[in-house]
Amino acid sequence: MNDPILYSFRRCPYAMRARMAMRLAGLQYEHREILLRDKPQKMLEASPKGTVPVLITPSGTVVDESLDVMLWALAESQHPMLETVADSKPWVMENDTVFKPQLDRYKYPNRYPDEGDVEAVREQALTESKKFFEKLDDALTQNGGFILGDQSSLADIALFPFVRQFSKVDEDLWSKTASEKLKSWLNCFLKSDDFKYIMTKYDLWQEGQSPLIVGIE
Repeated sequence: MNDPILYSFRRCPYAMRARMAMRLAGLQYEHREILLRDKPQKMLEASPKGTVPVLITPSGTVVDESLDVMLWALAESQHPMLETVADSKPWVMENDTVFKPQLDRYKYPNRYPDEGDVEAVREQALTESKKFFEKLDDALTQNGGFILGDQSSLADIALFPFVRQFSKVDEDLWSKTASEKLKSWLNCFLKSDDFKYIMTKYDLWQEGQSPLIVGIE
C-alpha cells in the first residue's frame, strides 16, 4: 500500500494541526514541504484552492480541510481522541471563524486599511482576541488544564497552533498579559517531543525526488 501524501508548510497553523494529528495517530506518510507563494503544480492539480494542508490518502482521495485531515488520521489509528470530536467541534469552529480573523488583523493590521489605521486595527483585534482567551482560560481552569478535561483533546490540538502564532507576534506582551494557565497550556504542547518532531525543517519538495517518509521511528 502506498503511504499517504501530505503537502504542508511548516509555519502554517492549519498544516501544523494536521501534522500533529498524523503524529499522534502514529501514521507514516510522505511529507511534501511547499512554499505558499510558489505552489507546486501537483498540489494544485489535487486541490485547486491552493491551501495547506492537502492530504492524498492511499486510495487517492484528496482531503484538503485541516479538520478533515485530523479526523482521517485519528480514524485510521482508532485513536482515543476520537471520543472528543463532538465536544471539540464548537471550539474548532469558534477558533477558525471568530479568533482566526482577529489573529490575522493582529498580525497583519496593514492588510485592512478599510477598517482604520494600523494601530486601531491591531488594538481592536487584541481586544477581541482577549475575549476568546478569557473563554479558553475559563475552560482550562474548569476542566483540569485542558479544554475538555484533564487530557488533551481534538480541540486542544486544533487550537494551540493558532494561539502559538498569536503569542509570537509580540512575545513580550504575551508574557505580560496572558494568564499563567493559558501560557502553561500552550507550553505543554510547544515543549513536547511530538511538537518538536512535527516542526522539523525539511527542504522544499521537488517533483521527481525520492519520497521523504516521516513518522518512522
